[in-house]
Amino acid sequence: MADLGSISLLLALVLASYSAAGSLLGVWKRAPQLIQSARNATYLAPLALGMATAGLVGAFVTRDFQVEYVAAHSNRAMDVQYIWVAFYAGNEGSLLFIALSLSIMAALAVYFAPRVLRPSMPYINAVLMAVLVFFVAITVFMASPFTRLDFVPADGQGINPLLTHFGMFLHPPLQMMGHIAIAVPFAFALGALLSGKTGDEWVDAGRRWGLIAWVVLGAGNLLGAWWAYTILGWGGYWGWDPIESVGLMPWLVLTAFVHSLGVQRRRGMFRTWNLALIIIAFVLAQFGMFINRGGPSVSVHSFGQSPLGWVFLAFMGTTMLFSLVVLFTRYSALKSTQSLESPLSREAAFLVNNLLLLTIAFTTFWGVIYPLITDIFRGETITVGAPFYNQVNGHLFLALIFLMGIAPFLPWRRASWRSLRGTLLVPSAAALAVASLMILVGVNKPYVLVAFAICTLVVSGILREWIRGTRSRHRRGEGYPLALARLIAGNRPRYGGYIVHLGVVLMALGVVGSSFYDVQRDVALASGESTQVGEYTVKLASSSIVERADRSRMIATVEAYRGDSFLGTYYPRRDYYPSFKQYSTLAAIRSTPIDDLYIIPGELLEDGRVVFRIYVNPMVVWIWVAGPVILIGLLVALWPQGKLAIGYASRIGDEAESSIDAVTRGTP
Repeated sequence: MADLGSISLLLALVLASYSAAGSLLGVWKRAPQLIQSARNATYLAPLALGMATAGLVGAFVTRDFQVEYVAAHSNRAMDVQYIWVAFYAGNEGSLLFIALSLSIMAALAVYFAPRVLRPSMPYINAVLMAVLVFFVAITVFMASPFTRLDFVPADGQGINPLLTHFGMFLHPPLQMMGHIAIAVPFAFALGALLSGKTGDEWVDAGRRWGLIAWVVLGAGNLLGAWWAYTILGWGGYWGWDPIESVGLMPWLVLTAFVHSLGVQRRRGMFRTWNLALIIIAFVLAQFGMFINRGGPSVSVHSFGQSPLGWVFLAFMGTTMLFSLVVLFTRYSALKSTQSLESPLSREAAFLVNNLLLLTIAFTTFWGVIYPLITDIFRGETITVGAPFYNQVNGHLFLALIFLMGIAPFLPWRRASWRSLRGTLLVPSAAALAVASLMILVGVNKPYVLVAFAICTLVVSGILREWIRGTRSRHRRGEGYPLALARLIAGNRPRYGGYIVHLGVVLMALGVVGSSFYDVQRDVALASGESTQVGEYTVKLASSSIVERADRSRMIATVEAYRGDSFLGTYYPRRDYYPSFKQYSTLAAIRSTPIDDLYIIPGELLEDGRVVFRIYVNPMVVWIWVAGPVILIGLLVALWPQGKLAIGYASRIGDEAESSIDAVTRGTP
């Protein structure tokens, strides 16, 4: 299986290299047959990398410990379901997974590319395959997962204990796919520039793939937060660890990119700006790979230091330099067809949205690199902790959510203060009412009051739009459920975006509630003893030690009460892995829409008592609910529309916006 994998990797390298070179040579020689042949090689690359993947998985299944990677990341005691996790548990396997993911997405992007991009496709294909060549070459020459040992060990070292969690089946692959998926919209943008197509031909495909990368990377970040919350045993879900931060930065820039492309598509504006955004997003994704794969930052999420990190840094620098040279070469041809007419318009709001997102991204970037800079120039490492990020980025995120509540309801070109007041009157009244009610019930923290008021503003504005649209259709004879369904179907991108915004609001509420009102208690309990934490009573019923081949497991049986009501029995546990000299903790969590009771077991004392850290974390569950809501919104926005629906929505939208523009400009 290892030999099959090695041969398949070499074949994939040949195919990707031929596809990249053949695409460019075909354009130069004006040989359409060569261009088509190069495209066929793109379609074959996923098959070769799929065989390499099958070879590595097969080596895990057969316990071929002569393969160094298999011996390093599995053993005979490992449960069979963790073979897939072990596949990408180290640098070598994860690079193979990234190459496989990129090859599949590249083949799909090339195959389904719109006809309008035909002149640019050889360049787009060449960019995609050049990136693939880098990853496959790294895997072949520097990090092969098929390297054999000179002997056959009796057993392997085993899988990292922190990876034995359900979240590891989804979080790492989504994170890696999200980072490399940015290469696809980047290739559409750069390929269009290289071909001299400086108009808006690439925008639809770029936005579609930008949204796909955005949701995949966002899901990876969210699942990573859930994994940290349930297994790391520290009671939180986001600590601004360097690896967390480098996963967030490209996602923020992608958020700006997909919003800003809507302006380019509608108004022919922000052409240079959007190209700069996708270049920044791709460079930041590569920076994340540098930090994650051998960079100087130590993290529980990273693969540790290795020479690979600096190879990624060099590739990042080359990509950035080449992209900027191409951008500046075409700069004079990228003039927008329209200009910003008023600071009170949807275009201006999107621009401010972009600037806020970039500010958050680069504030986070500074926090990541500042310890490296101080280490190089001052000989000491000054750590940037969570308080810095929370204090700076917290206010920026609030401003961003506030803008999210206003921007969708502004007209294109220009608005009047009178029309804006009319649009925001009901949402503002609702926000003020919620803030007043919170003060009456005893909430007195200004940041919390402002956050909940802003979230109310966003939600009430969206609901107002839905209610008005549904009522309008109902007056024409449609029932309310049918009217709502057809309202959304008539303009899926708009209403799908509203659903995404609702998901963001849910996440914001969860973050604010858990950040300002959490309760913590550390206690040691003997069997039969109990403790009070907030409104909860936690009682230790018993504890036991279970020895397994590769670990020692301490399981606590805990009963939870609220007042006199029995809530249930829970089984938090703590495993110790002697071969790794490492603990793995699985917290017991009781989640409700109001709060989480979060119980972390610690050490077992000599007198039989068990040390616990117990939290009450308000509203955390809404962070996890936000993920599916955002995914549903994205599916609605991306779902293809029939020609009649598109025409109807376009006609209605144009008529409505023409009417708005006429009113705001003062013309009949």
